[in-house]
Amino acid sequence: MIPQEKNPLSLLRPGRSIHGHTVKRSEPVLEMDLVFHELEHEKTGARHIHIASKDPENVFAAAFKTTPSDSTGVAHILEHTVLCGSEKFPVRDPFFSMLKRSVNTFMNAFTSSDWTMYPFATQNPKDYFNLMAVYLDSVFFPLIDGLSFKQEGRRLEFEGPAPQKTVYKGVVYNEMKGAMSSPPQVMSRSLLNALFPDSVYRFNSGGDPAEIPNLSHEALRRFHRRHYHPGNSFFFTYGDFPLEETLKFIHDHALEKFDFADAGTDVAPQPRWDAPRESLYFYPLAPNEDEKKKCQVCVAWLTADITDASEIPALKLLNRILMGNAASPLRKALIDLGLGSDLCDAAGLDCDSRDAIFVCGLKDVDPSDAPEIEETVFKTLKGLADGGIDREMAESALHQMEFHQKEVKGVPYPHGIQLLLKISGAWFHGGDPLSSLASGFDRLREKALSGGFLEEKIRTHFIDNPHRTLFVLAPDREKEKKENEQTAAALEKIRKQLTPADIEKIQKDARALQKRQEEPEDISLLPDMALSDIKKSVEIILPDASGPVWAPGTFKAKEENAPVYYYNRPTSGILYFHGSASFSHPEGGGALPETLLPLAPFFCFALPRCGTRRLDYAQMAQKIEACSGGMGLSASARSRFDETGACLPLAGVGGKCLERKIPDMFDTLEALFLEYSFDDHARLKNLLSQYRAMKEAALLEGGHIRAISLSARRFSPALALGETWSGVSQLKFLKKIAQNPGEKDLASLARKLSQIGARVLSRERFEMALAAQEPALEKAAPRVWGLYGNLPASSGAGPHEIPAPETGGPAFEGWQTSSAVSFVAQSFPVPRMGHEDAPALSVISKMLRSLFLHREIREKGGAYGGFARYDGENGVFSFASYRDPHIVATLEVYEKAREFIRAGNYTEQNVKEGILQVCSETEKPHPPGPAAIRAFNRQRVSLTDDMRAAFKERLLSLDRRQILKAAGRHFAGDAFGDTAVISGEKQLAKANKALGKKPLKIFKI
Repeated sequence: MIPQEKNPLSLLRPGRSIHGHTVKRSEPVLEMDLVFHELEHEKTGARHIHIASKDPENVFAAAFKTTPSDSTGVAHILEHTVLCGSEKFPVRDPFFSMLKRSVNTFMNAFTSSDWTMYPFATQNPKDYFNLMAVYLDSVFFPLIDGLSFKQEGRRLEFEGPAPQKTVYKGVVYNEMKGAMSSPPQVMSRSLLNALFPDSVYRFNSGGDPAEIPNLSHEALRRFHRRHYHPGNSFFFTYGDFPLEETLKFIHDHALEKFDFADAGTDVAPQPRWDAPRESLYFYPLAPNEDEKKKCQVCVAWLTADITDASEIPALKLLNRILMGNAASPLRKALIDLGLGSDLCDAAGLDCDSRDAIFVCGLKDVDPSDAPEIEETVFKTLKGLADGGIDREMAESALHQMEFHQKEVKGVPYPHGIQLLLKISGAWFHGGDPLSSLASGFDRLREKALSGGFLEEKIRTHFIDNPHRTLFVLAPDREKEKKENEQTAAALEKIRKQLTPADIEKIQKDARALQKRQEEPEDISLLPDMALSDIKKSVEIILPDASGPVWAPGTFKAKEENAPVYYYNRPTSGILYFHGSASFSHPEGGGALPETLLPLAPFFCFALPRCGTRRLDYAQMAQKIEACSGGMGLSASARSRFDETGACLPLAGVGGKCLERKIPDMFDTLEALFLEYSFDDHARLKNLLSQYRAMKEAALLEGGHIRAISLSARRFSPALALGETWSGVSQLKFLKKIAQNPGEKDLASLARKLSQIGARVLSRERFEMALAAQEPALEKAAPRVWGLYGNLPASSGAGPHEIPAPETGGPAFEGWQTSSAVSFVAQSFPVPRMGHEDAPALSVISKMLRSLFLHREIREKGGAYGGFARYDGENGVFSFASYRDPHIVATLEVYEKAREFIRAGNYTEQNVKEGILQVCSETEKPHPPGPAAIRAFNRQRVSLTDDMRAAFKERLLSLDRRQILKAAGRHFAGDAFGDTAVISGEKQLAKANKALGKKPLKIFKI
């Protein structure tokens, strides 16, 4: 046997002892090319799972069960506070400091409803152990001092002269005020409260802003002592680094210092109901918004114990059958009612809590629609239970499960962290984590296709299950006002009871916290990386020079001059297809006319969801489900990286499939491209509502991105078009055209979408790429060339140009929506990537965040985050804040940030840390297939490997002198760019009062 140190896929002997850990299991997971190791620390009982892989992106995580007993957010605040200094690393924020002393590919911390997790990922062994040292000391030996608690959790301060007015501040306090302004967040937490009235899940583990002030510092410390003990811990590692070294490090740096202790954190299953219930909850709505058809209505069940290795896979399969695509019977029945815009938030199966929950319903409905929605749900389920599930639907769902079992994805998290999240539910609650990883697919297929199995599960978990609720989430235009009044009354009561000694204590603490936040600190005791640890080259992925031989003997696709690129990559039996079609091509008739241009994103959304001339939308959805791992289109406005900098508006078309499904996938792509139809106006109306609802839900979740888009839209044609397609402007456009469209409106919309298709889905505008192993490429080559050859010539030629950006003086805008917090952005033009200052601008963005904005906006201001971003493609530099309690103070911070970077109060070490952060961000690894598609897309926008290599060479040679010169060139002067603030009516009015004669120009979203 090859030693474990040299072969990550070696098995370990059960019973073997390795640095205080006993091997309990070691089993291969053949279908995923992994080896699963389960170990336990002999002295403390700490559990450890290692998944050995050939993946060089290694993952470490320490997790703890953190079961709340109230809604003060103790677990969430503790997650923040343990990262504010530890015994070995007593600096103000070792976690944030390590972001700039590392080349990590992922670094974060999560608080769920009953666990807290601290994961990171990196490709560098030195970085791996550096980060592990900080994580271990942070979670097991944190300082948890009072000032950190006040900064991260909550504190009382005076606004203006003491003691006239008291206010609450704190990072988590403001984060949760923002979270509880978001309907999807309110929906998820309210469902848990409704379904688990006797369980820990009835509490808001993130923290209810009304309850957070009740948490004391001592209660936080007690929670840590109980929950952050090795006996309550779960360690996870993944990748190709030697396991023995990791186990020794964990034992020596943490576990050997503890004995066994039982934290008593097991979560008992929720006692089951003997009759269904009804639930009514509320979310805040802006005072100026209409309450009509703003409810969410659903039926929600408590189903199986998540440790049940036979029921959970069956429920996952049922979820895919019932809700997975537009043809899924339960989804289709609900959408076809025509009552709401889309499925409700949190729809589908959720296995994150002790008992899995299943939710189905609609959003944007009236409360009076609840009986009809409930009746439709049960009528559909009973029809399936009595009449049987269509075998093709079951086969398609099984195919999807097989595909996603094989696929290695790097988004939204590194693959190792995705595997951790996959096994965590069962593992943390005493189940078998291996059963979650390797789900017995063949056994499940045999049962599912034998007849009667899935129908019986529908009866058991849904029809005959009394533990369900008819749930309504209703808007309340007075909710935010009432909550603000209650908070103000509570604060006023506290203020009146303050003694002189209390006032002095509050002021003393505020001064002490400010002093700590402003004091420069020595972080040299933290582990570090050297620039010599960074590889000098960039990863270059080139297409195969000739393309695969796909006809006997000689014929190659390149010889037909088809613009198709082939990437021979180890993709685990999956073929990736990507097509890139330009909305603007001089040989194909210019750009879309302005009347069609705003519809491009909806065209991309609707095309694969509308059906064709031969297949209706449900049949087409089933066909896509049966042959691929997903197909979709997206619109993006790019700028070419060459000297022209021209706007390149693109429609990206993606598809991926198992090798045996290649012919079927290309048949389906041909149907989409050549036989599309928008003639089903009822379907078109549904899709319009769904798309609008999706954009509305995304507004506050990514509020800082939307604010940056608004503030940068005047600086290039691509940024202007990007705002039209992806920003607040797109949402406003959708609200207008989706407002009760009549038959004439829908017919007109269908004609316009068809006109876009005729212009875009044409031979002149397309380039394509395939990524797979060579046998799959050979199989796919004739099909992709055939697809290209069958595309029509472009129609609708015309002299249309991409609209120029707005002109005029600096924009200073406020965009009003329903939000208790703000998103404040400011942008200004700078040179693009090819300029000699581009690497310096990238580093300046990281330095400003780590050395200035984090302190001023997050630590002092209490916002969830403050950022700077350099967009080298478009030549724009932006500041932004996220879930921010301030507007005017944050704008003042941006002005001071420019002064800070020009003043030069930073060191060569600070510059080096900025370089490390840029490298960490730009060199995140991607799985072989997606990495090839990214290389193709770089070629599409003329970003060459030589340009990337030159940028990195200049980046690694930067010093403080060059940073100062670039700062002097680009951050001087009095007027800086455009400002956009997304916030609530009250906050914007307060800001304009403070701004006086130069107020924000207010727009309503």
